[in-house]
Amino acid sequence: MAPPILEARGIHKHFGTLHVLKGVDLLVAERELVFVIGPSGSGKSTLLRCCNRLETPSSGSVVVDGLDLLDRRTDINAARRRIGMVFQQFNLYPHMTAKGNVTLALCKVAGKSRAEADEIALAALARVGLAEKAEAYPLELSGGQQQRVAIARAIALEPRVMLFDEPTSALDPELVGGVLAVMRSLREAGMTMVVVSHEMGFARAAADRVVFMDHGLVVEEGTPAQIFGAPREERTRAFLRQLDHR
Repeated sequence: MAPPILEARGIHKHFGTLHVLKGVDLLVAERELVFVIGPSGSGKSTLLRCCNRLETPSSGSVVVDGLDLLDRRTDINAARRRIGMVFQQFNLYPHMTAKGNVTLALCKVAGKSRAEADEIALAALARVGLAEKAEAYPLELSGGQQQRVAIARAIALEPRVMLFDEPTSALDPELVGGVLAVMRSLREAGMTMVVVSHEMGFARAAADRVVFMDHGLVVEEGTPAQIFGAPREERTRAFLRQLDHR
């Protein structure tokens, strides 16, 4: 069996006296879509940020595509090219067009020429359904379109793994579908993805595996059918009951 493409083991994270992650393991196979669910404050987003070294774990190991992210010799900026990240907030530069936002990292990080960066950016924008918005500025785009530009920016660098941290939570409900459709198309194209989100319908339909976290621990994990249909742990059942009553 092939080794996991993302392998986080024994991850602890302290912020001062706050013990946010308490020995979490997250192993993700190539082409797998893993959904991480759980109540606010359970450590989901911190775990994602440890997986690309936006946060440095207090202890544990993170290996992505065979590269040890916690090894002092690892060039972390080069390593991050293998790991795309899409945040809750779009983090686009308002003074740059959609295409400009996508080409920036291609030129600065990947060392592409302007012509090559433009070509890759236009292809990435086409993949997220925004080819015709290449010259539009963020303020001219809806929140859903801005998030799709942020996804285009991440996939333009051809990452091996994509991390999504609540990618739809800042969007009006009618704009969520467009972002989820893009994520579904990435999944169908074989992108390895780890998604932290409250979009349970998407988790049921698209995930290979669902991980339920609470209080900095993985409580249980399994297929969507197992987790949503027959969860073993009472804490998982209680969490899902709360969702049903919203």
